[in-house]
Amino acid sequence: MQVRWMNVRRILTVLTLLTLPVSYAVGQGCAMCYSTAQAASKDGQRALSRGIVILVIPPLGVVTLGLGLAIRYGKKRDKDHALDDLAQVELNPKER
Repeated sequence: MQVRWMNVRRILTVLTLLTLPVSYAVGQGCAMCYSTAQAASKDGQRALSRGIVILVIPPLGVVTLGLGLAIRYGKKRDKDHALDDLAQVELNPKER
């Protein structure tokens, strides 16, 4: 039960940290940028939308890679600590 609660808390923390920058970015839509984009032709608007998506892809890739490596390292570290603890218990059976 303790492990499950820690996983839920970890997921909620990650989701909170991921959504905080979104609220800040939404507030960046200034009136001048909005009116300029609105006045552009349909092709211009489509180009702006594609450009925004293209600019978002690299940071998301880097964050995803970093998060994946951090999780992988954490699992390996936990496994190594568990093996060390097991080896120590086997070496010192009298301390139980």
